[in-house]
Amino acid sequence: MTTKLKTPYYKQNRLKQLRAFCHAAQSGSITEAAEMLFLSQPSVTLQIQALEREMEITVFERRGPKISLTPEGEVLYQLASPLVEGIDRLGESFAAHMGDLQRGELNIAAGESTILYVLPDVTKAFSDEYPGISMKLHNVTGRDGLSMIRSDQCDFAVGSMIDIPDDIRYEPIVTYYPALICSKEHPLAKKREITLEEISQHGLILPPRHLSTWRIVENVFEQNSLKLNVSLEAGGWEVIKKYVKMNMGISIVTDICLMGDDDICAIPLGNLFPTRSYGIVSRRGKFLSPAAVRYIDMLREFYEGRDPAEVSVCASCKDRRVVR
Repeated sequence: MTTKLKTPYYKQNRLKQLRAFCHAAQSGSITEAAEMLFLSQPSVTLQIQALEREMEITVFERRGPKISLTPEGEVLYQLASPLVEGIDRLGESFAAHMGDLQRGELNIAAGESTILYVLPDVTKAFSDEYPGISMKLHNVTGRDGLSMIRSDQCDFAVGSMIDIPDDIRYEPIVTYYPALICSKEHPLAKKREITLEEISQHGLILPPRHLSTWRIVENVFEQNSLKLNVSLEAGGWEVIKKYVKMNMGISIVTDICLMGDDDICAIPLGNLFPTRSYGIVSRRGKFLSPAAVRYIDMLREFYEGRDPAEVSVCASCKDRRVVR
């Protein structure tokens, strides 16, 4: 009589253990991982404990309700996360390889300016080509976008980055020029060129100070030993353009937001401020779904070989002009 050897219990459940571990690592909470997996908290805890026993390591440091990865846990997470994601999306990937990219979901994190000015054409083209893919554009700031990337709440993000963390991959796609905008009645409106000293004499309207635009402007003023004179903080380029048009101040923007019908003056500042790139932001080692890969390819194709001035609707930094 032949005895059939049984596969060890832990091997039968290794995927469940790794899935529980990865969700807990992403959320920083056993409770939240259990909710995402539709399991009880004790069940998730037991799966992680079994994984620790088999691997002979401790994967989490536990501090009250929150958990954080140990060095060994961090290594395991980097190895296990793409495997778990790949298996969980096997059906979607198989369908894509068979030429069927007509179902699935795509989550993209981006700031308001990116959603308004960078993504519309590509998003429309993608939606037309793949109507069965459900798309979600999450309007977030840079900090919240990174949080979504790290917790796998989105497939990837699109935006501008200054400092790139070690666990994040950034691929620039398109570059825009800096410009000063003012109302047509403002004293600076008649100038073809402008100095930083002249700018410092007028009140600036800028996005909130926790955003990268404020940091960039502040750094340039500090490097030139000039005081930053901010008269109004306002969120969103469209809001800022509205108040600039009302002659409540001037602003330093990326010409991504100049649409050609704003009825304000735009003066190039490429000699004073750095250009800004916008690109793909993703977690290193992350498995990207076929839908995400296709969207990114379309984004690259749309902006490939384009001069920044061609991308900007008003090309304000090529030639000082009144934007009407």
